[in-house]
Amino acid sequence: MSGPIIVLSQNTKRESGKKVQIDNITAGKTVADVIRTCLGPRAMLKMLMDPMGGIVLTNDGNAILREITVQHPAAKSMIEISRTQDEEVGDGTTSVIILAGEVLAVSEPFLQQQMHPTLIISAYRQALEDAVTVLRDQISTPVDVNDRSQLLSIIKSCLGTKFINRWSEQACQIALDAVSTVVVDENGRREIDIKRYAKVEKVPGGTMEDSCVLRGVMLNKDVTHPKMRRHIVKPRILLLDCNLEYKKGESQTNIEIMKEEDFTRILELEEEYVQKTCEDIIRVKPDVVFTEKGVSDLAQHYLVKAGITAIRRVRKSDNNRIARASGATIVNRTDEIREEDIGTKAGLFEIKKIGDEYFCFVVECEDPKACTILLRGASKDVLNEVERNLQDAMNVTRNVLLEPKLVPGGGASEMALAYALAEKAKSLTGVTQAPYRAIAQALEVIPRTLAQNCGATVIRTLTALRAKHATGESTWGINGETGELADMKDLGIWDPLAVKLQVLKTAVETAILLLRIDDIVSGSKKKGADSSAPAPGAAADQEAMRE
Repeated sequence: MSGPIIVLSQNTKRESGKKVQIDNITAGKTVADVIRTCLGPRAMLKMLMDPMGGIVLTNDGNAILREITVQHPAAKSMIEISRTQDEEVGDGTTSVIILAGEVLAVSEPFLQQQMHPTLIISAYRQALEDAVTVLRDQISTPVDVNDRSQLLSIIKSCLGTKFINRWSEQACQIALDAVSTVVVDENGRREIDIKRYAKVEKVPGGTMEDSCVLRGVMLNKDVTHPKMRRHIVKPRILLLDCNLEYKKGESQTNIEIMKEEDFTRILELEEEYVQKTCEDIIRVKPDVVFTEKGVSDLAQHYLVKAGITAIRRVRKSDNNRIARASGATIVNRTDEIREEDIGTKAGLFEIKKIGDEYFCFVVECEDPKACTILLRGASKDVLNEVERNLQDAMNVTRNVLLEPKLVPGGGASEMALAYALAEKAKSLTGVTQAPYRAIAQALEVIPRTLAQNCGATVIRTLTALRAKHATGESTWGINGETGELADMKDLGIWDPLAVKLQVLKTAVETAILLLRIDDIVSGSKKKGADSSAPAPGAAADQEAMRE
């Protein structure tokens, strides 16, 4: 029996072989060129317009590529890797794109010389394994996570390349405080969930210096009734996940009434139900009630009489944060409330007006496991960029706490790797030696770009840096501010090992993936053809595919 016949209709494009590989490499290089000026402390900002007319100002690789629309499939996978990097370790999104673009670029000559992609790939794989081993065993140094000044210097080197570096002292303190707050050690396993429990609240107005980490939670809510208390010291907090109003039918509900009194009775029943739920709450004597659902006027009346403050329609995530900060348990039904569900760890509940809006603070908690970062700044765009930078800083802190190993920054570790791989390549024989050495050459792109971005003479600087590493001084790199060579130990510029490893793995793996592609088949519509009509020959294609 013959194999499946694939009939390509006249408007299906097929490109194969070397042309596709060269095209993929060009696409990867183009994406890398867009991002190239965003590396290092002298990085330029990009201004991006989104389709809605809003603007984004940033030099964060992932944020830029998220806004860019590309057609080429290879370019799309390049954009994907910066997102992976961001989700996995939170920093190094720019480096990973530049490195992946360079690894692709150095493979072009081998394809031109008719070397088979499989050979190039096996050499790349070998180089990646060796690079990871060298990074782990020779270049990285352990760090003491209890030494606050050392951790601050690591975060500072992460923020040195960002927009926020003018306020880096304060930003480092904020990032470290926030992450140390949300660390939970359970059965020897350490969990640091920044996304859920370290909320960033952006309030335009004020200055950057007013930003701080609150030992507790802040919500953009006001009390539901004007007579409720707005300032309570040592509050007893109750968290609910149910309505404090009468039950409504899920869908359309019909009630037939025979007698006039029945209508009054229905209203009474509703009131009794609300009264009962309020009595259940008042029985445990809370000071503040937070509920994720609504609070009816009648319920407000009962609660005000009992001197209880109510906040309604709180987000689920905010409720979870209050629970972690105050030690309360979220209750689903009012008749199940017990004394131990009440949170008593908060020191102060108050409502403050910032700008035009009212904010509710639950602060001064004892040993909170959730926190809120209050950011103030001149405008919305500035605040968005500061938030992105802070997220990077918090991720770096998390990485160091989870894997306390560091490598020198400023292109030093890449240069040390390049030197180690170039030395190892000398001992290899056969065809794979050249692509193996090419990885060593590609790694030099990071120090080279750093030197370019601050206007240094690239060739002279890199040659001097190679000479330094050849004499065994593996912590020397490029000072991103001046473009001169410097010892990263003295400058105190360190990167977490987790970030560097992820950059290396992701960049080389992506290059390998794109080199394995030798065929792109795309069914594109004819211009001017009716979009709803099937492409001519499409039915025949499907028939042939089925056979």
